[in-house]
Amino acid sequence: MESKIGLLKQVSLFSDLNEQTLRKLEGLLVEKFYPKNAIILSQEEQGDAFFIVLSGKVKAVLLGKSGREIILSYFKPGEFFGEMAIIDNRPRSANAIAVEDTRLLLLSRDAFKLHIFQHPETAMRVMAELCNRMRRADEIIGNLTLLDVYGRVARYLLDLAERDGKLVDDSYIIDRRPTQQEIADSIGTSRETVSRIFSEFKKRGVLRMSGSRLYLKSAFFQEVNRDR
Repeated sequence: MESKIGLLKQVSLFSDLNEQTLRKLEGLLVEKFYPKNAIILSQEEQGDAFFIVLSGKVKAVLLGKSGREIILSYFKPGEFFGEMAIIDNRPRSANAIAVEDTRLLLLSRDAFKLHIFQHPETAMRVMAELCNRMRRADEIIGNLTLLDVYGRVARYLLDLAERDGKLVDDSYIIDRRPTQQEIADSIGTSRETVSRIFSEFKKRGVLRMSGSRLYLKSAFFQEVNRDR
């Protein structure tokens, strides 16, 4: 296996570990490939591994009885998932699906727990990330409860700009924009509704699309942020 030390240093859990510890951790990792749309893990199955995204993109979703997806979050290179079931020994809380061809690094339950015991600073970082995810979940629930669909789309785009965008002049640029269906599945509405709101945003001059890129006027989204 080619060296993964550089990637491990970019993972928030391991960023402060020394070179010797990272090399030991690297030896415990297993690399796996998942093609686009492959199911990586299923809700309610027992968790036996922790995952780090090496390349590609993964979504965590819940599936309704009708087969409709509710997207909880996305994970891109350098991010991790699957830690909850390892920590509390309960079944997986959601499904994880490859959005595109994806390579993952897997760390087994036993190896993950041994590392945690030997390096309590990693345990503190796991706790911090779990808190961050709980806060995001609380915000999503609040948005679904308190905002109309127009507001939910605006908040989704604002979060996307803050997380993945880069500010150039007066606009945020997102290089890999989500599909309108992905947005709809994330905020509990239909693709047609998202399309209609996008059309309105474009008429107002606050949103523009070019290829896979999305351009968002910063002034409009600063206004949305003040209303949070």
